[in-house]
Amino acid sequence: MQQDAERVVIRRGTAADAEALVKLIGALADYEKLPPPQPEAMARLTRDAFGPSPRFDTWLAETGGVCAGYAISFFTYSTFLALPTLYLEDIFVLPEYRSRRIGIKLFAACAQHGFDQGCGRMEWQVLHWNTPAIEFYHRLGASRQTDWLPYRMTRDQIGALIGR
Repeated sequence: MQQDAERVVIRRGTAADAEALVKLIGALADYEKLPPPQPEAMARLTRDAFGPSPRFDTWLAETGGVCAGYAISFFTYSTFLALPTLYLEDIFVLPEYRSRRIGIKLFAACAQHGFDQGCGRMEWQVLHWNTPAIEFYHRLGASRQTDWLPYRMTRDQIGALIGR
């Protein structure tokens, strides 16, 4: 076994990583049995990730010269804690790279970033059928929230609300 091939580097994404990020997001869509984002959405995503005013942080996990996983996070704010919250939008490791502790390293890097920024907590969501992810989060010591229900409005629903 080559040690260099097993070394994992977690780093922030850059504009040069746009193609790798798009491929990883496509792989996540396949895993979650969802349609991948359309080309227009991917263009917006890379602009929002790597443009002059990034809307979120992108983290990449590299091993053996391959981008094997990614995470996307951003900050929200808790008025009751009066502290920021790190929200983990996506975390994904390619199936062939799982069981190598890459997911743990990627998650820990995001958690460290939130801790360094003074966050009072870290939050995310997981699909109800994704047992491997649920077990992963439990092994890390996370607790499932049962007192809050997620709600969502689509852009069309927001437009209807505001009369557009």
